[in-house]
Amino acid sequence: MASLTKDRIETLFNRFSSKRIIVIGDLMLDHYVWGNVSRISPEAPVPVVDVASESFMFGGSANVVHNVITLGSEVIPVGVIGSDEYGDMLKGLFKERNVSTDGLLIDRSRPTIVKTRIIAHNQHVVRVDRELRGYVDTGLQDRIIEFILDRIDEIDGVIFQDYDKGVCTPKIITSVIDTAVSKNKMVFVDPKFDNFFHYKGATLFKPNRLEVSNRLNIRLDSEEEIEKAGKELLRRLESQAVLITLGEKGMALFEDGKKWLHIKTRARRVHDVSGAGDTVIAAAAVAMISGATAPEAANIANFAAGIVCGELGVVPVEKERLFNLLMEQTRGS
Repeated sequence: MASLTKDRIETLFNRFSSKRIIVIGDLMLDHYVWGNVSRISPEAPVPVVDVASESFMFGGSANVVHNVITLGSEVIPVGVIGSDEYGDMLKGLFKERNVSTDGLLIDRSRPTIVKTRIIAHNQHVVRVDRELRGYVDTGLQDRIIEFILDRIDEIDGVIFQDYDKGVCTPKIITSVIDTAVSKNKMVFVDPKFDNFFHYKGATLFKPNRLEVSNRLNIRLDSEEEIEKAGKELLRRLESQAVLITLGEKGMALFEDGKKWLHIKTRARRVHDVSGAGDTVIAAAAVAMISGATAPEAANIANFAAGIVCGELGVVPVEKERLFNLLMEQTRGS
């Protein structure tokens, strides 16, 4: 925390509300079914969940949007939904938070992605996915590119939240990054597997341990392996910074020409890691766009992830809670 003083935190957080970010990626609706288990089904050896309640929340790239909102910045979500009731629900959730839905394009051939999680006695019992993978058609790709490029001068940065569901295509990635970089707009990437090496030139590239291990065919069990992987990603992706999330081992930050930093996890308790990656990319992006250095942004994002990991289910980080936690840690340093 030595790099984040009380005055510095206040300065950065005061800038959050003046920033505007486009989030492009795979929009999802998270459906939670809450209940209790008191018996096993006579039809099969599975628990019977007596439903007590259900709720619908932001998922996928929509959860990144939600985190940007709760951090106080303005956001424009861009993605694809189906012509169905779940798409209408997702639109409704955005409208409740006064977020524009102009960038939510409808594909009548694809369903809105829904992840249904059944939870009993605070335990995750099963998840049911409703989705269609594969790249969206070229017509939709062109519309997405046009939508973003028409607004590129009005924003401060772009976040790609890629879940390999088909919205982030090589054509969209290249067009948006090239234009953003030419206009000095920051670009932040949370990749998956398929397009991993297409995201060249991003400001910050944030993969997790599994994604790095898979794409580089290297284990990340030692500091030597982590350092090797980080430097290789910097070289191949030509990014200003690479932030590898390492689960319970924290994060590793790499910048060209600088010694890499190992940032230890700030999670005080871990109830659920769902959505933590969404929080990290959102917090890091908002911080850097507001003037934070990469190490400062990584520290802020690390504390943000620690907050959401202590909650059950996919929840965003609240600006005030994150601010207070950072200030508390600064006083203690």
